[in-house]
Amino acid sequence: MKRENPLLYHQFISPKVYLLSIVGLLISSVGFSQGSRVPLNNDYYHLLSRYEILQGRQAFSFDSNVKTYRRSSVGAWLDSLDNKNLSKTDKFNFDYLANDHWPFIDSGNTVARKPILRHLYKRPADFWHVKTDGLLLRVNPVLYFGVGSDERSGTPFINTRGIQVEGTIDDKIGFYSYIGENQMAPPGFAYDYVQSTLTLPYQGFWKGYGDRGVDFLTTRGHINFSATQHVGLELGYGKHFIGNGFRSLILSDFSNDYAYFRSDVNVWRIHFTYLLGQLTADIFGNPTGLFGTRGFPIKHLALHRIGIDVTDRLNIGLFEAIMYGDESERFDARYLNPFAFFRAIEQQNGSEGNALLGLDADWIIGKHLNVYGQFLLDELIVSELSDNRGWWGNKYALQIGGKYIDAFAIKNLDFQFEFNRVRPYTYAHEDLYRSYTHYRQPLAHPLGANLREIVLVARYQPLPRLSLKGSLIRTQYGTDTLTSNWGNNILLDNRTREQDYGNDLGQGIPTELTITEAAATYQAWHNVFFDLRYVYRVTDIAETTQGQSVGFLSLGLRANIAPVRYDY
Repeated sequence: MKRENPLLYHQFISPKVYLLSIVGLLISSVGFSQGSRVPLNNDYYHLLSRYEILQGRQAFSFDSNVKTYRRSSVGAWLDSLDNKNLSKTDKFNFDYLANDHWPFIDSGNTVARKPILRHLYKRPADFWHVKTDGLLLRVNPVLYFGVGSDERSGTPFINTRGIQVEGTIDDKIGFYSYIGENQMAPPGFAYDYVQSTLTLPYQGFWKGYGDRGVDFLTTRGHINFSATQHVGLELGYGKHFIGNGFRSLILSDFSNDYAYFRSDVNVWRIHFTYLLGQLTADIFGNPTGLFGTRGFPIKHLALHRIGIDVTDRLNIGLFEAIMYGDESERFDARYLNPFAFFRAIEQQNGSEGNALLGLDADWIIGKHLNVYGQFLLDELIVSELSDNRGWWGNKYALQIGGKYIDAFAIKNLDFQFEFNRVRPYTYAHEDLYRSYTHYRQPLAHPLGANLREIVLVARYQPLPRLSLKGSLIRTQYGTDTLTSNWGNNILLDNRTREQDYGNDLGQGIPTELTITEAAATYQAWHNVFFDLRYVYRVTDIAETTQGQSVGFLSLGLRANIAPVRYDY
C-alpha cells in the first residue's frame, strides 16, 4: 500500500491547532490548585490595591499591575496579610474579600451560614454552591436594574439579567462563565456616542431597542490551569487591564471582549505575562444597530510584559505589543514564542505590523502612598525629537499618578490623582488591521490620542456598608473633522495626516471635556448594592459659541456586577 506523505497534511494544520493540542496535553497531565479570575471592577480592585498599600509591599502571589487576578492567587495573598489592628470598616472589607474567595482561604476569616430553603446561600458569596471531592461549583445570579433622568432622553434605564458560574475541577482546572441579556436606554450623551461611532462603550455587538435604546448580550468565560507550580495557562474570552491607574495607556478594558490565550509566570521576584488575542478589525452597521449577516474581519494581538519586584515596594515592568493582520486574517506562528523580541520578528516580516514598546512602574511608599506611571512608545526618532520641529512620527504616551489612602489620618478616606498625555497619531496606523483598536474601539485611552488629561478620584467609607465616591476628569484634546486628520481619531489612516512637521498636542479643533461624578453605594447584602449617582458633563468646543452641559441622575440595584461607566 502506498504510504501518504505526512507533510501533505502539515500545511493544513494551523499554528492555533498546535497550540490547542499542547494545551490539551498539559491539562491531561499536570495541574496545581486553581481558581477562576476576579471580574474587572474598579471599586473591587481598589480594595485589593488599598490592602497592598496598607501592607507596605507588593503582592507576592500575583502582579497587581496586570489585571485580572486568579482567585487562588488572591486567596493566598489574603491569607498572608496582617488583618489585626484594622479599623471596623477595614475589617468589614477584609472579611468581604475573604468570603468572596472562601474556597482559597485557610485563615478562618470566612463564614458559613444557615442556608435559605436548605440549599441557598450556605455561604454569603454564593447563591448556590457545591464542594465535593473533585468539584467546586459556584453559581450566582447577575442583576442590574436602574432608572435615571436627564434633560434630553426622557427616562434612561438599564435592565440586565444574567448568570455567573465558576469553580474548579480536581483543584487543578479553574473555569468561569457569564452570560447576560441587557436592554438599556442610555443618557443622551451616551446615546449620541453610540450613534456617532456605532460602538457601545465597554461592550460589543448591539442592536436598537425602542426609540433611544440598545439591546445587547454580554458573555465571557475562561478555563485555566497550572503547567507547573509557577506557570499558569489560560484560554478565554474576555479582556484585561495593564497598569495601576484609572486609565491604562497600554491595555485597558474600554473595548469589547476578545478571544485570548494567556500565560503567566510568577517565580521569585519575576512576573511574566504573555497574551495572544484574536480581535475584530472592523464592524458593519448603521444607527439602528450592527449587522449580523456577515462575519466581521479579524486581526491579531501579541503582547508580553515582564514585571520585576526590584524591592518589596517597587515593581518595574517592560512590555511589548504587536498588532498585525490583513484581509487574509492569517495567524503568524512566529509570535508563538513568548520570549522572542516581537519588534525584531515584526521587522523580519517586513515591518508590516504596528509595534508598541514601553515601561511601567509601581512604587509603594510607606503604608499610605502609592506612585505609579506608564510610558508607551509607538514611534520615535531621537534626532527629530531634539530638533523640536513637531515631527508627526514622534508618537508616545505618558502617565503619572498616585494614590493616598487614609488621607490626612482619616480612616478609609482615599485619594487618587492621575495625569495622562498622548501625542497625536499614537496607536494609529495605515489601516484598521494594524491600528491599536478592537471592534472600532481604542484598546488604551477611550478618547484615542492627541490629548492631555487630569483625573481626580476621592473615596470615603464612613460606614462599613456605605461607600461615597467623587471623581473629576478633565480632558483637553484636538478633534478631527470629516475632512481632516489631526491625530485624535486612531481609526483614521495616518497617511492622511495634515502635515509631517509642526504637530503639537491639542492640534485640530480644541475641545475640553469635563466629567464630574458623585456616587453613594450601600451594600445591603454580599455583592448586592444600591447606587445613587449623579454625572455632570461639560463639553467646550472652540468653534461653538458656548459649551454643552448635561446632568444625569440615576438610582440602581445591582447584584454581582460592576456599575455602568460613563467616563468617556
